[in-house]
Amino acid sequence: MQNRNFLIAGALIVAAVGYLIISSTGNTAGFFLTIEEVQAMGSTAQERALTVSGAVVGDTINYDPSQPKLTFRIVQIPGDPKVVEAAGGLAAVLHAAVADPDAPGLDVVYEGVRPDLLTHEAQAIVRGRLGPEGVFHADTLLLKCPSRYAADLPAQIED
Repeated sequence: MQNRNFLIAGALIVAAVGYLIISSTGNTAGFFLTIEEVQAMGSTAQERALTVSGAVVGDTINYDPSQPKLTFRIVQIPGDPKVVEAAGGLAAVLHAAVADPDAPGLDVVYEGVRPDLLTHEAQAIVRGRLGPEGVFHADTLLLKCPSRYAADLPAQIED
């Protein structure tokens, strides 16, 4: 009897942990979408949480510290790491993206403090929802500025 109760309690714990993992994975897991992919989704993009990556256009950054509210524009960068590497790396891709006047773009609104890494040609990874007006309302803002760390990278040794 005692072994049976122990097994039932263990099974309930395993089931509860499994449920928590599965239910939270749907909200946090996912993949980065490109701006073109979001635009191709049309109105269905408004129905779900998205994670989008793009290059920050520096002259579009507008920050109001009294609210605090941050707006900026990101433009299309390749989603395939092989394409990024073939184009000369992330810094080269970001530079080319912001220099292209025809690159697909997405306006972003983020309510929060302006991060120090939010600069021209930084890679922004935004998580949130696309509003009906076509503006992306970010809940999370992650930034990567490859030029800031380029000098810190060690030279690769070739055999």
